[in-house]
Amino acid sequence: MFSKLPTYAGDPILGLIGEFERDERPNKVNLGVGIYQDENGDVPFLPSVLEAERRYLASPRKAGYLPMEGDARYRQVIRNLLFGIDGTGVGEVSIVQTVGGSGALRLGADFLKRAYPDSRVLVSDPTWDNHIGIFEGAGFEVGQYRYFDPKTRGLDMDWMLIDLGGARPQDVVLLAPCCHNPTGVDPNRDEWCRILDVIQSRQLIPFLDIAYQGFAENLEDDAWVIREMVHRRMDFIVSSSFSKILSLYGERCGALSIYTPIASRASNVLGQLKLCVRRNYSSPPTHGMELVVGVLTDVELRAQWIRELAGMRERIRDMRNRLKEALARTAPLFDATFLVEQRGMFAYTGLSEEQIRALRDESGIYAAASGRICVSGLNPSNIDYVAEAIAKVL
Repeated sequence: MFSKLPTYAGDPILGLIGEFERDERPNKVNLGVGIYQDENGDVPFLPSVLEAERRYLASPRKAGYLPMEGDARYRQVIRNLLFGIDGTGVGEVSIVQTVGGSGALRLGADFLKRAYPDSRVLVSDPTWDNHIGIFEGAGFEVGQYRYFDPKTRGLDMDWMLIDLGGARPQDVVLLAPCCHNPTGVDPNRDEWCRILDVIQSRQLIPFLDIAYQGFAENLEDDAWVIREMVHRRMDFIVSSSFSKILSLYGERCGALSIYTPIASRASNVLGQLKLCVRRNYSSPPTHGMELVVGVLTDVELRAQWIRELAGMRERIRDMRNRLKEALARTAPLFDATFLVEQRGMFAYTGLSEEQIRALRDESGIYAAASGRICVSGLNPSNIDYVAEAIAKVL
């Protein structure tokens, strides 16, 4: 019955996890997987989340289904986090709770395919591999716009604007408001304004994927482009996730938000989103949602979480600085300034696939073939070892 099924090659990032676990070298380092790790190399349980769970488990619980759109408290949390607590311009946001950020992307893709079946989706070059898979899986033709300049290891702004300017009206443009995956390269506010000018003039559909809000500067600044698009009264879509910023990876807590400046259209948008949910997973899970709501609706726990988030952000910055300093000692001809200019969990090193393979084979250091490293995989006990290994392959 299944004899003609093709072989699945596997995900290039998740496949590294298996290789890393099978490696018996005691000094091995995992810089491939996109999960925040603390200084001990562990995925942390945030104290604020643990307290929210303790309170939740101590109270009576309901075992029924959530509504298709998800819990109302959770959706309000998303509204406040992305669009601002002051409520400016948020009356026209349709929000649904999703199965993680990936689920939000796929739900948005299904929604757009029904509304704009002939549109293309444009993603950055490079992008997270699964961005392409998700939109192709929904039936879209996927193209790319230039984004990363390998010479400067920064933003290729001129070519990005040229490519977006050549897009067709109603093409979908996938953008990262902060902490771009995989490069860590973000436009500044002036550059964002130029990008949005082109999107508006070409009548493109912006789809924002924000999975790291708070990992670049802070919760408010990292959502600046969302607030700017509301100010411009643009229609746009946002997928968001709590996997990284609350360290709730396995709980699959995400959301899809669609903003329209015309309030009368919001109910139709929400109705179509609910239809997409019903045809997919019917309703979202409960447990992780309760933890998010427990943290973000309690004044003390929310303040504690913001401090914990700042601690994660500062640790990432510290590792960037330390790796730059270590490389200055081990490879003085290698300009590692980009490490402190890029933001978020990922750094795009410019190392070739051959050099990445040598890091793995010779030193047990695992990174994506593209040269992307997860900075949070560094800690004081391995950072000099990593710098020495990089110097050997340059």
